[in-house]
Amino acid sequence: MTASVVAVREDADFKEMVTAMRSRHISAFPVLDAADRVIGVVSEADLLAKEATPGPPPGLVRLAWMLKERSKATGMTAAEVMTRPAVTIRGDVPVADAARLMQSRRVKQLPVVDDDGLLRGIVSRADVLSVFERPDAEIRNEVVKGIVLDDFGPELLAVTVRSGIVTVTGSVERRADALGLLGAIRHAEGVVGVRDRLSYPSTR
Repeated sequence: MTASVVAVREDADFKEMVTAMRSRHISAFPVLDAADRVIGVVSEADLLAKEATPGPPPGLVRLAWMLKERSKATGMTAAEVMTRPAVTIRGDVPVADAARLMQSRRVKQLPVVDDDGLLRGIVSRADVLSVFERPDAEIRNEVVKGIVLDDFGPELLAVTVRSGIVTVTGSVERRADALGLLGAIRHAEGVVGVRDRLSYPSTR
């Protein structure tokens, strides 16, 4: 998360927003109300609507789409052009969940808010990807102490990590145990992939 965030008030004018984006080299920023709560996000796409609005789609959504795009194209303040409600996230949410939210909502940034909806930072795609820079030794330590030792003895399984890829070797009693273990490892921060070298009775 980046704690230093470029944000604008809902009454920020169009030129002010363009200048902020260009001078700070950012593609979007949160919009705050008078109480510093995040109420929306203005992106480059929102601002570009004023310059070049694409043709409306066919079908029943045509009228609603036209009204929405026309509003953005004629908007002059952040409140008029922003996308609302903002897609936000709490600071204690795991990185993997942030990545899934970005992908499902097709956003490049997530404002981080507290319980009152106040802005505390912002998470970008680069922030999410930085988790894969986690050292292999640190990943292995979490996998062994936080996952393997909870259900298996250290003498039963061997864990190695190279370039973020975790290899697990050994024997477990049931296939379900193996699947549960591998699934937990995949969700550890910084894990790029998991190689299954486990063996278990085929009848159980």
